[in-house]
Amino acid sequence: MEQEPENTDIGLARLDTFGTDLLSKSDGNLDELWSPQPAGAGPVSGPEAALLSNGEITHDQLELAHATQKDNPHLSVLDALVRGNAITEERSVSAAADYFKLPYRRITVDDVNEEAFMMLPVNYLRSKVVLPLDWHDEAIIIAISNPSDIFLMDDFRRRLNVPVELVVSPPADIRKTIEDLSAGPGQQVDDIVADFDDDTVALIDSDDEEQQDLEQIAGESPVIRYVNYVISTAVREGASDIHIEPGEKRLRVRFRMDGILFEQTAPPVAMHAAILSRLKIMANLDIAERRLPQDGRIRVTVKRRSIDLRVSTLPTVHGEKCVIRILDNRSISVGLENLGFSQEILANFKNQILQPHGVILVTGPTGSGKSTTLYSALQIMDAAKLNISTVEDPVEYELSSITQVHVHDAIGMTFSAALRSLLRQDPDVVMIGEIRDSETARIAVQAALTGHLVLSTLHTNDAPSSITRLINIGVEPFLISAALNGILAQRLVRRICPNCKEEIVSASQREIDYVAKEGIENVQLFHGAGCERCRHTGYKGRVAIYELLELGDEMRALIHTNPSVNEVRKLAVKTGMKTLKIDGLEKVTQGLTTVEEVMRVTET
Repeated sequence: MEQEPENTDIGLARLDTFGTDLLSKSDGNLDELWSPQPAGAGPVSGPEAALLSNGEITHDQLELAHATQKDNPHLSVLDALVRGNAITEERSVSAAADYFKLPYRRITVDDVNEEAFMMLPVNYLRSKVVLPLDWHDEAIIIAISNPSDIFLMDDFRRRLNVPVELVVSPPADIRKTIEDLSAGPGQQVDDIVADFDDDTVALIDSDDEEQQDLEQIAGESPVIRYVNYVISTAVREGASDIHIEPGEKRLRVRFRMDGILFEQTAPPVAMHAAILSRLKIMANLDIAERRLPQDGRIRVTVKRRSIDLRVSTLPTVHGEKCVIRILDNRSISVGLENLGFSQEILANFKNQILQPHGVILVTGPTGSGKSTTLYSALQIMDAAKLNISTVEDPVEYELSSITQVHVHDAIGMTFSAALRSLLRQDPDVVMIGEIRDSETARIAVQAALTGHLVLSTLHTNDAPSSITRLINIGVEPFLISAALNGILAQRLVRRICPNCKEEIVSASQREIDYVAKEGIENVQLFHGAGCERCRHTGYKGRVAIYELLELGDEMRALIHTNPSVNEVRKLAVKTGMKTLKIDGLEKVTQGLTTVEEVMRVTET
């Protein structure tokens, strides 16, 4: 105990000597006595180490970055180096990617899958500077700018609940891509037409000079940018049609998405003539002719995909209305199995289209997916062994190994004329775009009776109505009975958005009665609450509902009697046909769509 003070004095003396040495080395600068990471002292770690060893930054720059970081604790050393102009932001991000052994990638909107982009809220993406890019091997690929933020990575892994694969991208790329994908159309349109002068669309009276003026206006950059913007936006958002509709004082632009038209922010009405002229030039139409309807076709590349556009113009009171149908080849490569068929109807329909001869009809209103069903049916046939030919107006999608003929009424190349010539080309399977008149119908029936398989569409409300429709346009009942194999009727209903899908706590009495009438009780109903991903509609995408009428002996005998639609329908249901309504309600019970949607497309 007596020696404790002596030891204490020795310890204090040594500490005092150590402190004196430090002061002498620091020239009296007390700030250098303590620092979380003394500048220039000890090994340099982190991404900045590689920059220092490569000679991309100096010790002085690194020292200054540490000082900046000390005053701004929220900054990383790399951020401080960027702020001090020692390195660029891109180099700081690529250095971080190298350090964490992650791929570095520059990105634009072309690199982003729209479905992936919508998996996280836009505000979240903006605030966290992250961006879902695509799916790969059942994992979602996400671009991040700060790979050291492990809390952020844990957060979006928890939100997505799927495996995540990371790439590192500059924050400027991520922010710009987010804004390009999510910016409101009004803001985009304002930027696009900012330098468009209203005076340039003042047209003079002379037809020749007017045409020259229209060509000049249509070639101006704001017009070209706007047309490109409208087309690319419509493709990106999954629209099937673009409507450009002139009014007295305003121009209306609408996209049809999932069967419903949504209005977009439009440019000034003064741009209408220039926009129409630009579209006509692209479609090789006559820009001087504004009194007659015109039809044309445009082939464009959007996001590295080849897209066909069918352009139709129609003179109206306030100018020409233009409707652009977007034809995306991806829609016909889905396969029959993914179109929404129940197992029973799919098996029966496949059996029908593999028959050696007969007529098979696909019916429904315009835009109900008839062409997609027929194209998908053709693709499961063996084109190497069969001579498959189509007659269409127009040819919507080009298929390999299949002969496709385009109808041109103006020069006499009608459906009936083309079909008559095609039957001399030794076909096995013939697809007719649409049966419109008695002559085409008779030729199709005769082709089926002489050993050909004929597929076609017909505009009727349901499958039983097709039989009476054929009789009404002049085909004898005994020919229909002998040639017709089956009729597939279909409709498209909107699919419940999977992102905001929820159970309906209390369904309306009307919905309960509608379902109960078909003997379906105690079923849980769902709907979409509405979110950014589905434009707050509660629906995202569509699914088809079907009814397949197969002709048996009883039905063929009934057709001989020239029956009414009700007689055909009663016998069809009696012999096992599942109606559109029943197939729709089965999809309701599966949680794919709503009772409201089924009522919308099946109730008259």
